[in-house]
Amino acid sequence: MHIILNGEPREIPNDCTAGQLLEVLELGGKRVAMELNLDILPRGEFDSQTLKEGDRVEIVHAIGGG
Repeated sequence: MHIILNGEPREIPNDCTAGQLLEVLELGGKRVAMELNLDILPRGEFDSQTLKEGDRVEIVHAIGGG
């Protein structure tokens, strides 16, 4: 299945959830924010939100500073 990830085409497994996408990208357990089709996806929904063909996903990393 094809999605747009951070502005670039990306092929992912069918029936992939947002949480599984993070694992594929080796971002599991990291502090990230995800936007799905221009809406912020709450972290609590990552594992239940199944991605669909053509979805637009933006992922940003939280970076701390001092």
